[in-house]
Amino acid sequence: MRQRFEQQMNLRTVAIADIKFPLKSRDELPPVLKALQYVFITPELNEKVFELLEEKICKDKKQTGRKGMDLWHILVLAVVRHTLSTNWDRLEHLANYDLLIREVMGVHATAFIEGDKIEFPYQSILDNVQLIDEALLQQINWLIVEAGHSLLKKKNKKPLSSKPTVMF
Repeated sequence: MRQRFEQQMNLRTVAIADIKFPLKSRDELPPVLKALQYVFITPELNEKVFELLEEKICKDKKQTGRKGMDLWHILVLAVVRHTLSTNWDRLEHLANYDLLIREVMGVHATAFIEGDKIEFPYQSILDNVQLIDEALLQQINWLIVEAGHSLLKKKNKKPLSSKPTVMF
């Protein structure tokens, strides 16, 4: 039984909309994580992306059983993996110890208490993230590019002529 995303807000949790990104970083990951934040906080784009994810991942699955990884966690980890061209071991490390990625995933707590820290086991990451293939990432990327073009305030908007390649 999967769900889109449910962030348990309390005093220790950082809201995804409030995440601060390093603006002067030359690393490729912060701009991509910023784009994911935009996907999360924009209702229309969020709905379209989650519909694609549900169609691909939750199709023909029973709504019973134990809770799987949230679709949002799977998407964030798939995007990080493709952005960094990394292996599964490094992705597990990033998912469990990189603060910025954990904030975007909505699981980073700011308090000193680590007793209820959400951890992502290697096998869970492997089994779930591989469900998102290149074609699905291209579809999501296309939605993000269209949303970016709609933000431009140009008078001479040209329609997008062809689908771009995967950006993340």
